[in-house]
Amino acid sequence: MDPTRSTASGLLGLLGSKAIGAEEVARAYLDRARKFDRLNVFVHIDPENVLAQAREVDRKRAANEPLGPLAGVPVAIKDLLCVNGEPTTCGSRMLRGFKPPYDATAIAKLKAADAILFGKTNMDEFAMGSSTENSVYGPTLNPWDETRIPGGSSGGSAAAVAADLAPLSLGSDTGGSIRQPASLCGVVGLKPTYGRVSRYGLIAFASSLDQIGPFAHNVADAALLLQVVSGRDANDSTSVDLPVPNYLETLEKPFDRPLRIGVVREFLGEGLDPEVEASIRAAINVFKEQGALIEEVGLPRSKYGVPAYYIVAPAECSSNLARYDGTIYGHRAADFSPVSPEEAEIPPLIRMMMASRAEGFGAEVKRRIMLGTFALSAGYADQYYNQALRVRRLIRDDFDQAFQKVDVVLGPTSPTPAFKLGERVADPLAMYLSDIFTITANLAGIPGISVPCGLTRSGLPIGLQLLAPAFAEETLLRAARLYERASDWGDRRPELL
Repeated sequence: MDPTRSTASGLLGLLGSKAIGAEEVARAYLDRARKFDRLNVFVHIDPENVLAQAREVDRKRAANEPLGPLAGVPVAIKDLLCVNGEPTTCGSRMLRGFKPPYDATAIAKLKAADAILFGKTNMDEFAMGSSTENSVYGPTLNPWDETRIPGGSSGGSAAAVAADLAPLSLGSDTGGSIRQPASLCGVVGLKPTYGRVSRYGLIAFASSLDQIGPFAHNVADAALLLQVVSGRDANDSTSVDLPVPNYLETLEKPFDRPLRIGVVREFLGEGLDPEVEASIRAAINVFKEQGALIEEVGLPRSKYGVPAYYIVAPAECSSNLARYDGTIYGHRAADFSPVSPEEAEIPPLIRMMMASRAEGFGAEVKRRIMLGTFALSAGYADQYYNQALRVRRLIRDDFDQAFQKVDVVLGPTSPTPAFKLGERVADPLAMYLSDIFTITANLAGIPGISVPCGLTRSGLPIGLQLLAPAFAEETLLRAARLYERASDWGDRRPELL
């Protein structure tokens, strides 16, 4: 029996029946992580710490002590969630060597659930990217085709689940960074409503957009992990004080009336890969066969989503990353001596800050800091940032109108399957358009899920995206499970050699 081929729910059954121990599970995943190290999924694993956690779960089980809902299940963690005493670097030279003195709330909840924290996963630097190529640790490879990207910025977390290096993982989604890599890696990825999961201990990219969420092999496992990490947190003023439904309890429950699904006309137009479109239309037919009512809906302002996002997000990134200047936070340059008479006129403290930021940040982060700083600068803030906020409100209005007629809206997660490594590195606009179908959900603050819905002729995964009204994760999960149950695309895994 190979526990690494199981789902989280399957592992819980094996562990609960004592057919296998948590330490045996942990050792199996550690062995597999070593075997497939070439994928560059993990940037840090402490095997002794992993085994110590597993032994504690086994001890509790042997002593008949109460156990949490994830007891003994390994969960991989995106490298921007603070874990007390563990390296947390955001894939950046700027934070190399940083070990937080506290746990993020999501991490504290995993520990309380007796999950096994299983290493830090690779990511685009400070979550800025769509391919996990903007990392100081180098790119992560897609387990389905190692010449291709896994998506981003949570590419390591998506690839960890796809390659059976962990049954569950946590990522973050600022403009599609959970859903897009989930689509490209053939796993389930869910972005909760903004405020459903505490952001305390999440190293910020764009504070009004960032949200933590799960990756899993199936919808039930995603629901389980979401259940564990959700809820109000006094340490995060943006977390919302609403009851967290029992997602697993209602997951298989039939809808009281036919599910109403809106197919977004703007998401099935120009620029969509033909194989992706064929898979999405096939998914629509699956829903029809299950009795769902299908109608076309419009999100006319969605075409402004990318330009609005790439003003709002860089503006917030410019503000959040200003603290990394080499004085208190982040990398400090060892040599900042002047190299010209002009530089000699600059005070040493300023030269040190300039040199530290130049060395500590990668090209994409610098690009977004400059974009955001310009958008917020005197004389331009009203033309750019404030205008983008108005567009953001209009995008939310479009969703509100659509949800008056339908329960969820449907479309592709990504316009294309996974592209080749290096293919878009020199073309930022093409890279940014990878998130064209996911960005609007972040701007509107609503939840979204990507579930596998097909494979291309060359064997690359395709993802179906469902979006729901704010705090309607229960409906979202039930709709995704309805599709997963009726289709034959659930829980397919790549064959790694």
